[in-house]
Amino acid sequence: MGLFDILTQALSSGNVSGHQFDQVAQNVPDNVLANGLAGAFKSNETPPIGEMVGQLFGNSNPQQQAGMLNQILSALGPAAGGGLAGGVLGRIMNPGSSQITPDQASQLSPQQVQEVVDQAHQTNPGIADELAGFYAQHSGLIKTLGGAALAIAMAKMKDHLNQ
Repeated sequence: MGLFDILTQALSSGNVSGHQFDQVAQNVPDNVLANGLAGAFKSNETPPIGEMVGQLFGNSNPQQQAGMLNQILSALGPAAGGGLAGGVLGRIMNPGSSQITPDQASQLSPQQVQEVVDQAHQTNPGIADELAGFYAQHSGLIKTLGGAALAIAMAKMKDHLNQ
């Protein structure tokens, strides 16, 4: 069964499983996976991006947490990124630093990250694409988002492959 067939079967069943998502994620290029995830982040049929990324953050290890936060800092700049959500990132960063370490990232709660991401998204809507690109490299985490987000991501991947 080919990738397009797997996508079609999963989407027609109305119940996308983590196993089906794993099959797809292992067989699509990162840019296709990122495109699908960005579609889920931007969809009105899923929770807000901050909520989804906060959930992903809570399921991540400290290295992944730091990587995601550093992606935001890279996209917005350390000064702007450090001021998000009442300066929560700026408070955990070392003075003069532009990066967050895994130890620093692990001090944040998923709720704090949700606020950071929501504000980052308001400042720069392109952050959804940046974060989708990051999580495409950590596809095992994506399936923790649940069926609706997985279905939308897979539908966007199918659309991308169908072009």
